[in-house]
Amino acid sequence: MTASELQDLLITTLVRKAGGSRRQWRIAIGPVRILDAATHPHCNWSVAPSGSSAEISAVERLLDDVRLTHPIVTGR
Repeated sequence: MTASELQDLLITTLVRKAGGSRRQWRIAIGPVRILDAATHPHCNWSVAPSGSSAEISAVERLLDDVRLTHPIVTGR
């Protein structure tokens, strides 16, 4: 899975679970940062969610689940 595919997965899941628009969630999630797998062997990506406390909470809950199924991603 690539970083852009992961971002699309996150956005689509949030629209389904929490409602709102794809644009709203794309802004709330922000870019997916790829980390060096040598120093982050269990999960090589991160995001820094922003927005309202409800949006950040929804993103954080989803990230916990997605990290279990997609811990390693490749570049864009």
